[in-house]
Amino acid sequence: QLLLMERKLQEVHPLLTLCGQIVENWQGNPIQKESLRVFFLVLQVTHYLDAGQVKSVKPCLKQLQQCIQTISTLHDDEILPSNPADLFHWLPKEHMCVLVYLVTVMHSMQAGYLEKAQKYTDKALMQLEKLKMLDCSPILSSFQVILLEHIIMCRLVTGHKATALQEISQVCQLCQQSPRLFSNHAAQLHTLLGLYCISVNCMDNAEAQFTTALRLTTHQELWAFIVTNLASVYIREGNRHQELYSLLERINPDHNFPVSSHCLRAAAFYIRGLFSFFQGRYNEAKRFLRETLKMSNAEDLNRLTACSLVLLGHIFYVLGNHRESNNMVVPAMQLASKIPDMSVQLWSSALLR
Repeated sequence: QLLLMERKLQEVHPLLTLCGQIVENWQGNPIQKESLRVFFLVLQVTHYLDAGQVKSVKPCLKQLQQCIQTISTLHDDEILPSNPADLFHWLPKEHMCVLVYLVTVMHSMQAGYLEKAQKYTDKALMQLEKLKMLDCSPILSSFQVILLEHIIMCRLVTGHKATALQEISQVCQLCQQSPRLFSNHAAQLHTLLGLYCISVNCMDNAEAQFTTALRLTTHQELWAFIVTNLASVYIREGNRHQELYSLLERINPDHNFPVSSHCLRAAAFYIRGLFSFFQGRYNEAKRFLRETLKMSNAEDLNRLTACSLVLLGHIFYVLGNHRESNNMVVPAMQLASKIPDMSVQLWSSALLR
């Protein structure tokens, strides 16, 4: 857990393998063993999600979901510990259920299964409302904020901007009730506002929100995510070349990329491709986008795949190769409809006219 918090992801993998063996070989009462297994699997799943590996995580996530189903059928009164240490529970059973919903939402958001993310968010929020009537544990508010952060991003992708704004307001209210929550989530809140501003085409406001978020975060992955989105704002504005070159150098996916996230590195290649496209350097843009496609296909990053395909289609369209353009745009449209990603659907439709 400490290695994950310190972002030492290379050191985590062998240690997780060893922990898995220890948990499987541990002899104890069923509920205690399942509780330990849930703890281990949550660490394993979050490790893969931190690394942006949404395809590789699927077997662990499935195990975790099966494990929580098993634990919910076991009764606490089955525990008759002979050792006081066996009384330790890292989380109550009901909290574990919400946590499993939460990591499922995180996975669905990264992979681009947005309807699934919505379904599990609804289940988790319903469960949280029930729990908060009887339990004032601060972890429940943390779960609620993280769930809302993810579903807000889903809303923006699916084109439900007004709902996203209402939920951003909910996150603000929750954070105002707790200085700890506000401190931990201020950067994320400004990032969400920046993403909302992009969705309504207010680029100056988006830049202000992302710049504030960068000042507030020390989290490497969040920093890289913000910089990637800020770069997209500068590309759209078209007159911020100095700032843009400086940002692109800091998230260069070809060398010294600042984080080990597969997903963020693939996104950095996409941003390079987008910039090259706007500069009219089409061969260079195609190279970057093919790299994005290779990486996104390897880990089922559906949104990045759809975005890369439609941009490649746009390049071929500009070059007058309409047949090759359609070969890219049609699958992009199909994938965007499945996600569903409103902006890619609109972009694809415009190219297919």
